[in-house]
Amino acid sequence: MLRKAFVVWPLLLIVALLAAACVPIQSTNAVPVTLDNGVVGTLNQPLAASAAQPAPVVLMLHGFGSTKDEVGNMYARAADALAAQGIGSLRIDFRGFGKSDGDTGAATVGGQIEDAEAAYNWLVAQPWVDPARVGVLGFSLGGGIAIMTAGAHPEWFSSMATWSSVGNFDADFSGPPYDAARLIAAENGIVGMDLGWRTIALKNDFFATMKDYDIAGAIAQYPGPYLAVAGDQDFSAAYAPGLVDAAPGAPKEAWIIPGGDHIYQVLTEDQTMADSVIQRTADWFAETLAAK
Repeated sequence: MLRKAFVVWPLLLIVALLAAACVPIQSTNAVPVTLDNGVVGTLNQPLAASAAQPAPVVLMLHGFGSTKDEVGNMYARAADALAAQGIGSLRIDFRGFGKSDGDTGAATVGGQIEDAEAAYNWLVAQPWVDPARVGVLGFSLGGGIAIMTAGAHPEWFSSMATWSSVGNFDADFSGPPYDAARLIAAENGIVGMDLGWRTIALKNDFFATMKDYDIAGAIAQYPGPYLAVAGDQDFSAAYAPGLVDAAPGAPKEAWIIPGGDHIYQVLTEDQTMADSVIQRTADWFAETLAAK
């Protein structure tokens, strides 16, 4: 069918299409990287970026039980959307997840913050990265990790966005089915949980240490621009406005999406909502990480 179409198309159109295909577009190559602590990531470097012309970059932190490309490949797609704006990215697997070293049982909020810190330090050491224009994006649990990291290091990130972010680690990992898991982990030291899309082993430290981290306090220490995205059908919508209000920087925005669930309907046939989240986030970083 494709061959027949080319036969009947006017020659002039074919020539125009071939010429357009030869025009360079703003893109990146996805390169696997491994940090010293065993964290594995995918690095996207804009084609025009170099030591002489450093580029902005975004660090992406995935959600609970997920991996660096995220559900529905939303992070891989976001990397492409950022690349189209001349922005690089690094998306990582936290230790114990995806291709990174370690096991899920050792996961804690503190450990994931350490992974985010290691990824930032590795990223700004790349000669093509502009350390004055680094952003961070966190999804769900990764949103809380992003906020904690940004609050602990207020000079690091020039912009931040969160998707469906947790607002209170301890509260958000309570209630069904977490209460039962907490009891088993407290009694046995470890618990296996069926998340629906995968099973995961978690040690008691994962739950017991959550109360030590204050997301609301951390966001108040982060001085930069902040975009909080949440669907109005998701628990995160209750947190987004308050987090934005507590953030002292500007610009800032709480974008509550009508009909949106935790993952923006990315596993449905209609990708309109997911695409809008990806594009608006890429636009946000393009606006807030512009040349200084």
